[in-house]
Amino acid sequence: MSYGDAMATRTRSEERRAEIVRAALEVIAERGYRGASLAAVAERVGLTQQGLLHHFPTKEALLVAVLKERDQWDAVPDGAWRSDLLVSLVEYNAMRPGIIQTFAALLGESVTEGHPAREFFTRRYTAVRAGMASALRAEYGERLPSGLTPERAAPLLVAVMDGLQYQWLLDPESVDMPAAFRDFLTLLGED
Repeated sequence: MSYGDAMATRTRSEERRAEIVRAALEVIAERGYRGASLAAVAERVGLTQQGLLHHFPTKEALLVAVLKERDQWDAVPDGAWRSDLLVSLVEYNAMRPGIIQTFAALLGESVTEGHPAREFFTRRYTAVRAGMASALRAEYGERLPSGLTPERAAPLLVAVMDGLQYQWLLDPESVDMPAAFRDFLTLLGED
């Protein structure tokens, strides 16, 4: 096999993996992780279950790929969050309910012992809280106007973002997620 053929094969494999991850996101959004099957994902992309296992040897491996892909969409260069970027992220999330529903379903399921996404979310939240504390420190210094330290306020900021997502998913007509998040930032001392 020539170098060009090998590269073309690799590119096709990467494209197929991306297609499988997108299909898995859809299936998980519809059925939850526990209700999603490899067979359903395979059928959606026109593969046999065995063909899907060639790309992702386990359901857990596919789940991790889905979660990593979802986080890539929200990545900020150098992890340098600022409140204006957080508002933009909340506004962006309001335009993609399927992705937010998938995230919320997986997060909710991951709190159970033995769930394959539990470790992912535990590590993710540790990193997210640290990133939020850094963002708050960059904006306010060692104390917010309320007197809280960035480390004390960071879990609250993350909780508001996630909690608003759940409320918005349940009742999008009544919950204006971006406006409510801007209101929260006002409580922190933002203009």
